[in-house]
Amino acid sequence: MLTMQGVSKSFLGVRVLHDVELSLEAGEVHALVGENGAGKSTLMKILAGEHLPDAGTLTIDGTEHSFSHPAQAQAAGIGIIHQEFALLAHRTVAENVFLGREPTRYGLVDRRAMERRTAELLDRIGATGISPRTPVHELSVARRQTVEIVKALASEVRILVMDEPTAPLADHEAGQLAALVRRLAARGLGILYISHRLREVFDLSQRITVLKDGRRVTTLTTRDTDADTVVRAMVGRDLGAYYPPRARPEELGEQRLTVRGGGNARISGIDLTLRAGEVVGVAGLQGSGRTALARALFGAAPFTTGAMTVGGRPLRPARPRDAIRAGIALVTEDRKTEGLALRQSVRDNALLVTRAVPTRSRPPTGRQVTALLERVRLRADGEDQQAQYLSGGNQQKVVIAKWLAARPQVLLFDEPTRGVDVGAKAAIHTLVRELAREGLAVLIISSELPELIGMSDRILVMSEGRLAGELPAGATEETIMRVATGGAEARRGAA
Repeated sequence: MLTMQGVSKSFLGVRVLHDVELSLEAGEVHALVGENGAGKSTLMKILAGEHLPDAGTLTIDGTEHSFSHPAQAQAAGIGIIHQEFALLAHRTVAENVFLGREPTRYGLVDRRAMERRTAELLDRIGATGISPRTPVHELSVARRQTVEIVKALASEVRILVMDEPTAPLADHEAGQLAALVRRLAARGLGILYISHRLREVFDLSQRITVLKDGRRVTTLTTRDTDADTVVRAMVGRDLGAYYPPRARPEELGEQRLTVRGGGNARISGIDLTLRAGEVVGVAGLQGSGRTALARALFGAAPFTTGAMTVGGRPLRPARPRDAIRAGIALVTEDRKTEGLALRQSVRDNALLVTRAVPTRSRPPTGRQVTALLERVRLRADGEDQQAQYLSGGNQQKVVIAKWLAARPQVLLFDEPTRGVDVGAKAAIHTLVRELAREGLAVLIISSELPELIGMSDRILVMSEGRLAGELPAGATEETIMRVATGGAEARRGAA
């Protein structure tokens, strides 16, 4: 269906793609993996007509093409779904699906035809429960992802590029998307699938191409390889290096944070303890109360019942400023809108908290900021570089540096490595464990169960706004999911 041969591209004299080759068959899911900066997005933008290659050929069904505009690629049957949604929130599903190519009748937009065709497309991919008339802002993230796919299908695409499609999704939503990807492939679409999540790469793809530093390292048949082989091709080390050793019981210190009977409108009956040197994971399905727990601890959606202590002192933060002054930090799941000032420099972002919330500690000096950025292993073109131009992993490192500047006792992470490549993940995991060894208490909320299992000294499981259970280090995914779903069933049975 598709062949790209000898594709090269340079920007401002810097070569970012070197003679890359890639092929795709009808009905195939071909995964494209590599660290941020490996060249994946540039290669896909060439395919989608957003960039012209400096060299190389692109052949579709035996015919050579050269796209100078996305509309030409679209006309050739290529659709691309970017990691950042391109939807108009206050338009309906149908209006988004046919944006710019609305069917007309007597010179006017034929809304009835547009909604009918949207409904047919939704039905074709088995997307039940979505009305063509619903405004997009009323949809869940998973359903917005479905609208993006339907939008591409409306253009009669035969080759679909999906860039980190599950990055904003919880595990069960990612499972629903995986089922949809399989249905599309079964219909004969060729799908190029970019993802940092190796589990879904192995679950969905038939072949895996690894890019590194703008070069194709290898193309592997999925059933004949394993995760360690893929990771070594990407970053030059084994998968085991992702997760540093856990803390031993004798390494744990005093209680840093306790909650007894904590509750608000979203969660209730919360009892937990975090100790110095400990990394505690929080698992649960989407809507189980995981993020609500972090926001309550941080004072963003405060506890209204129960008692809480930080460093042995009573505290019930009514707002984030109270939590910050008490030594609590929160790395939110949405770093771009809640964690960073994207148009400000790396240095200014590292000082955001200490400038906004004065504490008894002195703000860090310029030299100390530099040391913090080195501590988190930031890769940037200097401290004056704007945060918006950093990779996802390096943006996350700046957010962590921002909080370390405030010298916290308790560090809360909500989806710490979402949308981050495998190399940056390993660096963040190592940093988290180093911080714990230095005496911080760390709480990690993650939808990636392998991450929770690999990082946590123990795991708390949320279900329907309550703590359904606590599991020891090394608990299996099956056990975690059994508690996450069985806790709800047990309560219904008792009722």
